[in-house]
Amino acid sequence: MTYRILVVGDGPYSAGLVSRLRRRGAAVAVAPLAAVAFDTSRPNGLAIPGLEHGLPDAVLVRSFSAGSFEAITRRLGVLHALESMSVPVWNSASAIERCVDKSMTTFLLQKAGLPTPPTFVVEGHAAGEEMAARELVHGPLVLKPLFGSQGRGIRLVNTVDDLPAAEEVADVYYLQRYVPRPGPPFRDFRVFVCAARSVAMMSRRGTDWITNVNRGASPETVSGQARAELEALAVEAAFAVGADFAGVDIVRSADGGLLVLEVNSMPAWSGLQSVVAVDIADAIADALLSFLAARAQPPFLPLRELRPAASANTR
Repeated sequence: MTYRILVVGDGPYSAGLVSRLRRRGAAVAVAPLAAVAFDTSRPNGLAIPGLEHGLPDAVLVRSFSAGSFEAITRRLGVLHALESMSVPVWNSASAIERCVDKSMTTFLLQKAGLPTPPTFVVEGHAAGEEMAARELVHGPLVLKPLFGSQGRGIRLVNTVDDLPAAEEVADVYYLQRYVPRPGPPFRDFRVFVCAARSVAMMSRRGTDWITNVNRGASPETVSGQARAELEALAVEAAFAVGADFAGVDIVRSADGGLLVLEVNSMPAWSGLQSVVAVDIADAIADALLSFLAARAQPPFLPLRELRPAASANTR
Protein backbone atom coordinates (compact mmCIF):
# COMPACT_ATOMS: atom_id res chain seq x y z
CA MET A 1 0.00 0.00 0.00
CA THR A 2 1.19 3.50 -0.81
CA TYR A 3 0.70 5.77 2.18
CA ARG A 4 0.12 9.49 1.71
CA ILE A 5 2.16 11.41 4.29
CA LEU A 6 2.07 15.14 4.98
CA VAL A 7 5.37 16.39 6.39
CA VAL A 8 4.92 19.70 8.18
CA GLY A 9 7.92 21.99 8.15
CA ASP A 10 10.91 22.95 6.05
CA GLY A 11 14.69 22.84 6.25
CA PRO A 12 17.18 19.95 6.20
CA TYR A 13 15.45 17.82 8.84
CA SER A 14 12.17 17.87 6.93
CA ALA A 15 13.98 17.19 3.65
CA GLY A 16 15.70 14.19 5.22
CA LEU A 17 12.40 12.77 6.44
CA VAL A 18 10.79 13.31 3.04
CA SER A 19 13.59 11.47 1.22
CA ARG A 20 13.44 8.51 3.66
CA LEU A 21 9.67 8.21 3.34
CA ARG A 22 9.74 8.42 -0.45
CA ARG A 23 12.53 5.85 -0.55
CA ARG A 24 10.13 3.49 1.24
CA GLY A 25 7.39 4.08 -1.32
CA ALA A 26 5.31 6.72 0.47
CA ALA A 27 3.70 9.60 -1.44
CA VAL A 28 4.83 12.68 0.47
CA ALA A 29 3.48 16.23 0.44
CA VAL A 30 5.36 19.00 2.26
CA ALA A 31 3.75 22.14 3.64
CA PRO A 32 3.97 24.45 6.63
CA LEU A 33 0.85 24.59 8.77
CA ALA A 34 0.51 28.24 7.78
CA ALA A 35 -0.32 27.03 4.25
CA VAL A 36 -3.09 24.66 5.36
CA ALA A 37 -6.45 26.41 5.29
CA PHE A 38 -9.76 25.74 6.92
CA ASP A 39 -12.15 25.63 3.94
CA THR A 40 -15.70 24.53 4.67
CA SER A 41 -16.52 24.38 0.95
CA ARG A 42 -14.42 21.23 0.79
CA PRO A 43 -15.73 17.82 1.91
CA ASN A 44 -13.12 17.49 4.68
CA GLY A 45 -13.14 21.14 5.67
CA LEU A 46 -9.40 21.58 5.00
CA ALA A 47 -7.34 22.68 1.99
CA ILE A 48 -3.93 21.00 2.15
CA PRO A 49 -1.28 21.86 -0.47
CA GLY A 50 -0.28 18.76 -2.40
CA LEU A 51 -3.31 16.83 -1.18
CA GLU A 52 -6.15 18.37 -3.12
CA HIS A 53 -8.16 15.14 -3.19
CA GLY A 54 -8.66 13.80 0.31
CA LEU A 55 -6.76 13.56 3.55
CA PRO A 56 -3.28 12.20 4.24
CA ASP A 57 -2.87 8.82 5.87
CA ALA A 58 -0.63 10.46 8.47
CA VAL A 59 0.96 13.79 9.36
CA LEU A 60 4.55 14.15 10.58
CA VAL A 61 5.18 17.49 12.32
CA ARG A 62 8.86 18.36 12.03
CA SER A 63 8.70 22.09 12.77
CA PHE A 64 6.22 24.71 13.91
CA SER A 65 6.98 28.25 12.80
CA ALA A 66 6.66 31.21 15.13
CA GLY A 67 3.64 33.45 14.77
CA SER A 68 1.02 35.50 16.56
CA PHE A 69 -1.16 33.94 19.26
CA GLU A 70 -3.98 33.81 16.73
CA ALA A 71 -1.82 32.14 14.08
CA ILE A 72 -0.46 29.51 16.49
CA THR A 73 -3.97 28.78 17.76
CA ARG A 74 -5.21 28.31 14.18
CA ARG A 75 -2.31 26.01 13.24
CA LEU A 76 -2.86 23.84 16.30
CA GLY A 77 -6.53 23.82 15.33
CA VAL A 78 -5.55 22.31 11.97
CA LEU A 79 -3.78 19.45 13.76
CA HIS A 80 -6.72 18.95 16.11
CA ALA A 81 -9.06 18.91 13.09
CA LEU A 82 -6.98 16.24 11.34
CA GLU A 83 -6.99 14.09 14.46
CA SER A 84 -10.75 14.51 14.79
CA MET A 85 -10.99 12.86 11.35
CA SER A 86 -8.85 9.92 12.55
CA VAL A 87 -5.66 11.04 10.80
CA PRO A 88 -2.64 10.07 12.94
CA VAL A 89 -0.53 13.13 13.73
CA TRP A 90 3.05 12.68 14.97
CA ASN A 91 3.33 14.55 17.28
CA SER A 92 -0.25 15.32 18.15
CA ALA A 93 -1.41 18.87 18.81
CA SER A 94 -1.85 17.97 22.48
CA ALA A 95 1.70 16.60 22.76
CA ILE A 96 3.12 19.71 21.09
CA GLU A 97 1.15 21.95 23.45
CA ARG A 98 2.40 20.01 26.48
CA CYS A 99 6.04 20.13 25.40
CA VAL A 100 6.12 23.73 24.20
CA ASP A 101 4.76 24.84 27.59
CA LYS A 102 7.55 23.88 29.99
CA SER A 103 5.28 24.33 33.00
CA MET A 104 2.91 21.64 31.69
CA THR A 105 5.82 19.35 30.84
CA THR A 106 7.20 19.44 34.36
CA PHE A 107 3.70 19.11 35.82
CA LEU A 108 3.09 15.94 33.80
CA LEU A 109 6.51 14.50 34.63
CA GLN A 110 5.88 15.02 38.33
CA LYS A 111 2.37 13.55 38.10
CA ALA A 112 3.83 10.48 36.39
CA GLY A 113 6.21 9.98 39.30
CA LEU A 114 9.31 10.70 37.23
CA PRO A 115 12.32 12.45 38.78
CA THR A 116 12.44 16.10 37.78
CA PRO A 117 13.75 19.14 39.69
CA PRO A 118 11.25 21.05 41.84
CA THR A 119 9.73 23.72 39.60
CA PHE A 120 7.67 26.83 40.26
CA VAL A 121 5.84 28.93 37.67
CA VAL A 122 4.10 32.20 38.56
CA GLU A 123 2.89 35.36 36.86
CA GLY A 124 4.03 38.85 37.79
CA HIS A 125 7.32 40.23 39.10
CA ALA A 126 6.08 40.44 42.68
CA ALA A 127 5.03 36.79 42.65
CA GLY A 128 8.38 35.88 41.07
CA GLU A 129 10.25 37.71 43.83
CA GLU A 130 8.18 36.03 46.51
CA MET A 131 8.77 32.58 45.03
CA ALA A 132 12.48 33.19 44.53
CA ALA A 133 12.89 34.44 48.10
CA ARG A 134 11.18 31.30 49.38
CA GLU A 135 13.18 28.86 47.26
CA LEU A 136 16.65 30.43 47.19
CA VAL A 137 17.25 29.14 50.72
CA HIS A 138 17.66 25.73 49.03
CA GLY A 139 20.23 26.99 46.53
CA PRO A 140 20.31 28.70 43.12
CA LEU A 141 17.37 28.64 40.73
CA VAL A 142 17.33 28.34 36.96
CA LEU A 143 15.08 30.80 35.14
CA LYS A 144 13.83 29.58 31.76
CA PRO A 145 11.53 31.13 29.18
CA LEU A 146 8.22 29.27 29.24
CA PHE A 147 8.48 28.85 25.47
CA GLY A 148 12.00 28.35 24.16
CA SER A 149 14.66 25.87 23.09
CA GLN A 150 18.39 25.33 22.56
CA GLY A 151 19.27 27.02 25.83
CA ARG A 152 18.20 30.49 24.75
CA GLY A 153 17.09 32.81 27.55
CA ILE A 154 18.19 30.54 30.40
CA ARG A 155 19.91 32.22 33.34
CA LEU A 156 21.03 31.36 36.84
CA VAL A 157 19.29 33.12 39.72
CA ASN A 158 21.41 33.41 42.86
CA THR A 159 19.55 36.31 44.48
CA VAL A 160 16.14 37.90 44.11
CA ASP A 161 17.84 40.81 42.36
CA ASP A 162 18.82 38.45 39.53
CA LEU A 163 15.20 38.20 38.39
CA PRO A 164 14.66 40.07 35.10
CA ALA A 165 11.95 42.64 34.54
CA ALA A 166 8.52 41.27 33.71
CA GLU A 167 8.66 42.37 30.07
CA GLU A 168 11.79 40.27 29.52
CA VAL A 169 9.93 37.05 30.39
CA ALA A 170 6.44 37.93 29.16
CA ASP A 171 5.44 38.36 32.82
CA VAL A 172 5.84 34.60 33.50
CA TYR A 173 8.57 33.34 35.82
CA TYR A 174 9.50 29.69 35.32
CA LEU A 175 11.91 28.83 38.13
CA GLN A 176 13.53 25.45 38.61
CA ARG A 177 15.97 24.40 41.31
CA TYR A 178 19.48 24.19 39.91
CA VAL A 179 20.82 20.64 39.86
CA PRO A 180 24.37 20.65 41.27
CA ARG A 181 26.70 18.38 39.31
CA PRO A 182 30.43 17.97 38.76
CA GLY A 183 32.11 20.46 36.46
CA PRO A 184 33.53 21.99 34.53
CA PRO A 185 33.34 20.22 32.23
CA PHE A 186 29.58 19.82 32.74
CA ARG A 187 27.57 16.99 31.20
CA ASP A 188 23.99 16.09 30.50
CA PHE A 189 22.21 13.63 28.19
CA ARG A 190 19.88 13.81 25.20
CA VAL A 191 17.90 10.64 24.44
CA PHE A 192 15.88 10.38 21.25
CA VAL A 193 12.70 8.35 21.70
CA CYS A 194 10.51 7.17 18.84
CA ALA A 195 7.51 4.83 18.91
CA ALA A 196 7.96 3.99 22.60
CA ARG A 197 11.61 3.00 22.35
CA SER A 198 14.97 4.66 22.67
CA VAL A 199 16.57 5.16 19.24
CA ALA A 200 19.77 7.02 20.08
CA MET A 201 21.46 8.99 22.83
CA MET A 202 24.42 11.25 23.47
CA SER A 203 26.21 12.95 26.29
CA ARG A 204 26.82 16.68 25.90
CA ARG A 205 30.02 18.03 27.46
CA GLY A 206 30.75 21.73 27.82
CA THR A 207 32.56 24.32 29.88
CA ASP A 208 29.24 26.10 30.48
CA TRP A 209 26.59 24.64 32.79
CA ILE A 210 24.13 25.10 29.90
CA THR A 211 25.25 22.17 27.77
CA ASN A 212 23.45 22.70 24.47
CA VAL A 213 25.46 21.78 21.37
CA ASN A 214 24.55 25.09 19.71
CA ARG A 215 26.24 26.84 22.66
CA GLY A 216 29.52 25.01 22.12
CA ALA A 217 29.04 21.74 24.00
CA SER A 218 30.53 18.64 22.40
CA PRO A 219 28.35 15.58 21.64
CA GLU A 220 29.79 12.28 22.85
CA THR A 221 28.75 8.64 22.76
CA VAL A 222 27.23 7.01 25.84
CA SER A 223 28.29 3.53 26.86
CA GLY A 224 28.08 1.21 29.82
CA GLN A 225 25.35 0.59 32.35
CA ALA A 226 24.05 4.16 32.13
CA ARG A 227 22.38 3.43 28.79
CA ALA A 228 19.63 1.17 30.14
CA GLU A 229 18.77 3.59 32.92
CA LEU A 230 18.64 6.54 30.53
CA GLU A 231 16.57 4.63 27.98
CA ALA A 232 13.94 3.57 30.52
CA LEU A 233 13.59 7.07 31.96
CA ALA A 234 13.40 8.76 28.55
CA VAL A 235 10.72 6.40 27.24
CA GLU A 236 8.63 7.01 30.38
CA ALA A 237 9.06 10.78 29.95
CA ALA A 238 7.91 10.70 26.32
CA PHE A 239 4.90 8.63 27.37
CA ALA A 240 4.05 11.10 30.14
CA VAL A 241 3.56 13.92 27.61
CA GLY A 242 1.99 11.71 24.93
CA ALA A 243 4.82 12.17 22.39
CA ASP A 244 5.27 9.71 19.53
CA PHE A 245 8.84 10.94 19.12
CA ALA A 246 10.83 13.29 21.32
CA GLY A 247 14.22 14.45 22.46
CA VAL A 248 14.45 14.00 26.23
CA ASP A 249 17.02 16.00 28.22
CA ILE A 250 18.30 14.29 31.35
CA VAL A 251 20.90 15.37 33.89
CA ARG A 252 22.76 13.37 36.52
CA SER A 253 22.98 15.15 39.86
CA ALA A 254 25.98 15.19 42.17
CA ASP A 255 24.47 12.34 44.20
CA GLY A 256 24.23 10.14 41.12
CA GLY A 257 20.48 10.36 40.49
CA LEU A 258 18.97 11.10 37.08
CA LEU A 259 16.42 13.88 36.56
CA VAL A 260 14.41 14.79 33.46
CA LEU A 261 14.76 18.46 32.57
CA GLU A 262 12.76 18.80 29.35
CA VAL A 263 10.93 16.87 26.64
CA ASN A 264 11.15 18.36 23.14
CA SER A 265 8.43 17.33 20.69
CA MET A 266 10.25 18.82 17.67
CA PRO A 267 13.87 17.96 18.40
CA ALA A 268 16.86 18.65 16.20
CA TRP A 269 19.37 15.83 15.86
CA SER A 270 22.47 16.99 13.98
CA GLY A 271 24.68 16.79 17.08
CA LEU A 272 23.19 13.47 18.10
CA GLN A 273 23.52 12.05 14.57
CA SER A 274 27.25 12.84 14.59
CA VAL A 275 27.95 10.32 17.39
CA VAL A 276 25.50 7.47 16.69
CA ALA A 277 25.41 4.80 13.98
CA VAL A 278 21.63 4.68 13.54
CA ASP A 279 20.17 7.03 10.94
CA ILE A 280 17.59 8.96 12.98
CA ALA A 281 15.49 10.07 9.99
CA ASP A 282 15.41 6.42 8.85
CA ALA A 283 14.25 5.36 12.30
CA ILE A 284 11.37 7.87 12.29
CA ALA A 285 10.27 6.91 8.78
CA ASP A 286 10.36 3.20 9.60
CA ALA A 287 8.44 3.71 12.83
CA LEU A 288 5.70 5.79 11.22
CA LEU A 289 5.17 3.38 8.32
CA SER A 290 5.20 0.39 10.69
CA PHE A 291 2.63 2.20 12.81
CA LEU A 292 0.37 2.71 9.79
CA ALA A 293 0.73 -0.93 8.73
CA ALA A 294 -0.13 -2.14 12.24
CA ARG A 295 -3.05 0.28 12.38
CA ALA A 296 -4.62 -1.53 9.44
CA GLN A 297 -4.52 -4.83 11.35
CA PRO A 298 -7.02 -4.88 14.26
CA PRO A 299 -6.94 -5.09 17.19
CA PHE A 300 -4.84 -1.96 17.34
CA LEU A 301 -3.84 0.28 20.24
CA PRO A 302 -2.22 3.67 19.52
CA LEU A 303 1.39 3.96 20.61
CA ARG A 304 0.66 6.79 23.01
CA GLU A 305 -1.65 4.43 24.92
CA LEU A 306 0.97 1.69 25.25
CA ARG A 307 2.60 2.35 28.58
CA PRO A 308 6.29 1.35 28.62
CA ALA A 309 7.41 -1.29 31.07
CA ALA A 310 8.15 0.24 34.47
CA SER A 311 11.75 0.27 35.63
CA ALA A 312 13.04 0.63 39.13
CA ASN A 313 15.63 3.02 37.72
CA THR A 314 12.93 5.53 36.78
CA ARG A 315 11.65 5.99 40.29
